[in-house]
Amino acid sequence: MPKETLLNIYNDMFQAFGPQHWWPADDDFEVIVGAILTQSVSWKNVEKAIDNLKKEGLMSLEAILSADNEKLAGLIRSTMYYNQKAKKLKNFCQYIARNYEGDIHNFFKNDVSQMRDQLLGIKGIGPETADSIILYAAEKPIFVVDAYTRRIFSRLGFFCPDVSYDEMQSFFMDNLPLDAALFNEYHALIVRLGKECCKNKGPLCSECPVKIHCSNM
Repeated sequence: MPKETLLNIYNDMFQAFGPQHWWPADDDFEVIVGAILTQSVSWKNVEKAIDNLKKEGLMSLEAILSADNEKLAGLIRSTMYYNQKAKKLKNFCQYIARNYEGDIHNFFKNDVSQMRDQLLGIKGIGPETADSIILYAAEKPIFVVDAYTRRIFSRLGFFCPDVSYDEMQSFFMDNLPLDAALFNEYHALIVRLGKECCKNKGPLCSECPVKIHCSNM
C-alpha cells in the first residue's frame, strides 16, 4: 500500500536524521532567491552568493531590480550559469513589481495552482524552482521533486527510469496528507538521504535507514 509505505519511509528517515529545518533563510524573499540560485549547484555555493548579495545590500526585490546586470551576475558567480540566473532573478522581481505592487505576500494570496501557473510563466522558472517557492516561501502544500527523489524512489522500486516530474509529484501528493509541513520535511529528508546514503555512485546501502523498503536489497 503506497500510502502506508510512504509514511513508513518518512518515519524511518526522520528517526535516523531528525528535523532538517528547511529552508535556511532570514525571510521569504531570501528563500525565493535561494530557490532560483540553487539550480544545478550545491547549497554551499548558493550561500556564498547570498552572502555577497547581502553585503552589497541587494537582498530585496527593489534592490535587485535597480542593480546593474553585470554586477548582479558577478555577485552570484559561485552558482554557475550566473548570467542566466541574474536574468531569472530580474524576471521574477519584474513580474512581482508589475503585478503585485512589488509585494511577494500579495502574490502568496493566490492558491497553489494559480501561483504555479504564474511562476511557470516567468522566463527561466521551471517546475522544481516554482514548487520550492510555493512550498518553502509561501508555505503552501506542493511536493517538490528533484534528482534525489528520482534516484531514491527509483531504487526503492516506485518509479521507472523515464518517469516524469509531474508523475512523481502526483504520486506523493495522491498518497500523502496534503500538508505543507510534512512535504517540507519529507523533501528535506530525501535530500539528506541522497547525500549521505543513496549516492549516485557507490550508495552506502548498509547504512541506509530505509533499506528494508528497497527493491535492490
